[in-house]
Amino acid sequence: MSKITFIGAGSTVFAKNVLGDCMFVPALENFEFALFDIDEKRLKDSEQMLINLSKKYNPSIKVKAYSDRKEALRQAKYVINAVQIGGYEPSTVIDFEIPKKYGLRQTIADTVGIGGIFRSLRTIPVMFEFARDMEEVCPDAWLLNYTNPMAALTGAMLRHTKIKTIGLCHSVQICTDHLFKALDMDPTGVEERIAGINHMAWLLEVKKDGKDLYPEIKRRAKEKQKTKHDDMVRFELMDKFGYYVTESSEHNAEYHPYFIKNRYPELIDRFNIPLDEYPRRCINQIKGWEEMREEIVNNAQLTHERTHEYGSQIIEAMETNKPFKFGGNVLNTGGLISNLPTNACVEVPCVVDRNGIIPCYVGEIPEQLAALNRTNINTQLLTIEAAVTLKKEHIYQAALLDPHTNSELSMDDIIALCDELIKAHGDYLPEYR
Repeated sequence: MSKITFIGAGSTVFAKNVLGDCMFVPALENFEFALFDIDEKRLKDSEQMLINLSKKYNPSIKVKAYSDRKEALRQAKYVINAVQIGGYEPSTVIDFEIPKKYGLRQTIADTVGIGGIFRSLRTIPVMFEFARDMEEVCPDAWLLNYTNPMAALTGAMLRHTKIKTIGLCHSVQICTDHLFKALDMDPTGVEERIAGINHMAWLLEVKKDGKDLYPEIKRRAKEKQKTKHDDMVRFELMDKFGYYVTESSEHNAEYHPYFIKNRYPELIDRFNIPLDEYPRRCINQIKGWEEMREEIVNNAQLTHERTHEYGSQIIEAMETNKPFKFGGNVLNTGGLISNLPTNACVEVPCVVDRNGIIPCYVGEIPEQLAALNRTNINTQLLTIEAAVTLKKEHIYQAALLDPHTNSELSMDDIIALCDELIKAHGDYLPEYR
């Protein structure tokens, strides 16, 4: 029996989205969906939910929860990763509250910035453990990574393990639709070209019937900026650098040095920046889960419709040999984006079929966009270096190179902040020297 293994299956709603989608793939008849999570209660919840969906949509699929990770992985053909190491408490709280003492504010803290660095440092060692298990019990499996920080984790896996890994994020496929909806434009028949790095990929071309739509997009965006809305940071970046970026304004506010500044507190209101947004989401999700648990877990009439997540479509393409094109995170091997470093993890168009995943050559992107990408790549590469060498100096260097952090704090304060975060995270981090 072929197997799809889901690590971090306690994320019940996300497991429903990805594995629920897989139930609509005829080529996955008689597969086992193997579930693993360190939270036994949430694991059992996900198992029951997926059993209910299987009975309704695809009774041939066997759903099984495992208490042993290696057994869950044994002979898997595909592995889906959706873990969050350290959870909301203690780790997310630490990532936000300690930097506040130094005057450093954040919005999401899951990609770069001081929070993204420490989320990477907590997660990379655990993913290396997954890789060691996979190299032993399912060495030919594909790892579909959904966990953030996407670029640092996927890059670490591709450079320092033997596991075939692809990083997946839905910001690419919703980018153009989101932009057009915000500007009251019709996305039907629009052609797009997107490339860059995760959460900072760029809408390089957007056309309809061969006509460049950017002039009209920019005209409408400039008009929309006259009143407050939820995407003001991205529109400001497009105005100054010429192109729209894939991930949301709350994310991009902390990837650049221009928006969250103690010296200019009025920018927070001017660009409608939601400080501490991720902790609020976590609290709401925790509360919301208790209210929706019965509806999702023990509901024999639970329904599902295939979502826009790439996972099931990638697996279907590999199983059926029918090609599927998507935006994926891969190493910049051979200079897929020729003016970014070759050891960076980039987000580019990819094609998948039975032969595997083939990333597409993009070439040079506009130099100002590559320059913005490099500022985040610098921190990602030094974070991976820290995780691999276990040297504190590389943690410091990653933080010293981070655009938002170094625009707000002195070198001494950045090093002191890193030391305090290392101590606070305790056993969630390996010992650094």
